[in-house]
Amino acid sequence: MSDLSRFGVAMETSLLAQFDQLVRERRSSRSELFRDLARGELMRSLSRKRVEAFASVTIVYNHHVRELSERITDMQHDLGDQVRSTMHVHLDHDRCLEIIVMRGRADKLQLAAERLFATRGILHGAIEIVAVTQPPGEAHARDPKGDDHGSHTHPRRPRARARAHR
Repeated sequence: MSDLSRFGVAMETSLLAQFDQLVRERRSSRSELFRDLARGELMRSLSRKRVEAFASVTIVYNHHVRELSERITDMQHDLGDQVRSTMHVHLDHDRCLEIIVMRGRADKLQLAAERLFATRGILHGAIEIVAVTQPPGEAHARDPKGDDHGSHTHPRRPRARARAHR
């Protein structure tokens, strides 16, 4: 863990009361919540920068809007290998949810998402951008066993045995 620095923060009493309520709800501390907010804001600022990043783009749309599904698919094809994965969910009779995972320059991912959000029939759009490289001073958390937090475990495939050809 890197060295900690102490500093004072001034805020309105009513805002501090709301902040403290959030601290209690999260069962955290003021310091940890403030650090989380600062990290989140630093990540959001990436959308204006030319850094390599991953993005998850979430949209909810009315699938009855004429040719909307085709336009969404065409936009993804235009992005080429920047689109890494998609998930499509039918929410109800009228609405679908789609999650698109992308990789590329953060500012370009943001622009692509904004174009998608502006498409007629999109009811909701959100993007979360995460830098490929961590900001200076941010060490990746590891548990005592050395496993990455939040990582998925993948079972090992058995090695293929070489067979002699006869």
